[in-house]
Amino acid sequence: MPIKAQEFIVSNPHIKTDLPGPKARAMLERDKPVSSPSYPRDYPFVMSHGRGTEVWDVDGNRFLDFMSGIAVCSTGHSHPKVVEAVKAAADKFLHISSDYWHENFTALCERLARHAPMGEPVMSFLGNSGTEAVEGAIKLARYVTGRPRFLGFIGSFHGRTMGSLAFTSSKYTQQKGFAPTMPGVTHVPYPNTYRPLLAGADQGKAVLDYIRMLFERNVPPSEVAAILVEPIQGEGGYLVPPDGFLAGLRALCDEHGILLIFDEVQSGVGRTGRMWASQHWGVKPDIMTSAKGLGSGLPIGAFIAKSSIMGKWQRGAHGNTYGGNPLSCAAAIATLDLVEAGYAANAVKVGEFFMSRLRALQTQYPCIGEVRGRGLMIGMELVEDGADHAPARKLIDRLVTRAYHNGLLLLSCGVSTLRFMPPLCVSSDEVEEAVQILRTSLDEALQA
Repeated sequence: MPIKAQEFIVSNPHIKTDLPGPKARAMLERDKPVSSPSYPRDYPFVMSHGRGTEVWDVDGNRFLDFMSGIAVCSTGHSHPKVVEAVKAAADKFLHISSDYWHENFTALCERLARHAPMGEPVMSFLGNSGTEAVEGAIKLARYVTGRPRFLGFIGSFHGRTMGSLAFTSSKYTQQKGFAPTMPGVTHVPYPNTYRPLLAGADQGKAVLDYIRMLFERNVPPSEVAAILVEPIQGEGGYLVPPDGFLAGLRALCDEHGILLIFDEVQSGVGRTGRMWASQHWGVKPDIMTSAKGLGSGLPIGAFIAKSSIMGKWQRGAHGNTYGGNPLSCAAAIATLDLVEAGYAANAVKVGEFFMSRLRALQTQYPCIGEVRGRGLMIGMELVEDGADHAPARKLIDRLVTRAYHNGLLLLSCGVSTLRFMPPLCVSSDEVEEAVQILRTSLDEALQA
């Protein structure tokens, strides 16, 4: 049963009305008959404006945003330098099809080439979103290898269009009603050291052994075009793979002539304290996807590939209309400037402080089973009482709801993990405020 705001005393002075407030309720009523019911909205937040890590709803209530548009608002809401770059681009022109050239398009591709972790020349294809970047990456892999099959991972999220949806497996509701998706994708477990899916102490080795078994018995490796993997699994639970796993995938791909695709849509652009999460392990992909935080809120996606691979496209083999939009490219360039200038470093510093505060909280609440992550990509898994790590599904839902009522915007992931992905500009003081709200909200969720 949903928790009503009036059942608890909200201690945050920034919350001035019942939630949702009267203007928000009016907006919900306007929206209901005219927009798709498929949007998975968790609570009735109706945004008015935002600055940095703070956002306000239409009734004047102020919140800390620790989900930042699902890791999209990487530099915070309406960063002045990003806004300035977008306005300057808008003054010149709003669109020119990607059949032509413009300065921001080429400049962004140059920046992505400079930051790419491949260790050799790369080329980029600019699109509009993460799912479009994944679609392009798997098309390229099929095109250059001539092979029809792929491997993906259980718990992954790569998008909702029909090609990327074939890999997405974080919740069955994302696939239900859409079969058959693109054929040829085989899913394997993602290494989960907290809740193992395979027997064995080393979950990374266990997964690699499982793939080898598949190659011997079910999936001919000579038919596999690519393995698509998130270096840190996002919606599947903010799972950090054990050391050696990504390197093992790289070796397996090299052995069989398979391309390795890293999906860095959520984990990239400074989120983990490095430009790309894969750099924590020094493993080089053949193709990589980026989106979300790349544009600080403007729609943009990209897939980046070794020039020896991307250069095999023939003219007209792949394209789009809006990709490389001048405003989105300007936002992305400004975003990369800010990430380079200090926001990636801030993700390391504040992320370490945040993890320490969450682990201190863990010592006081048995329902906090594990705190994990890198930088400002942090997961806190909730469990039921007992030694079997049973997921606390109802508790996580109550906690997200109570946090909203207390002025903290959060989202869950996996089966019962709270994910923290604040803007990379977040301060230690804002983290401390968020932890105090989290503590209050957890107490209330446990009482409900």
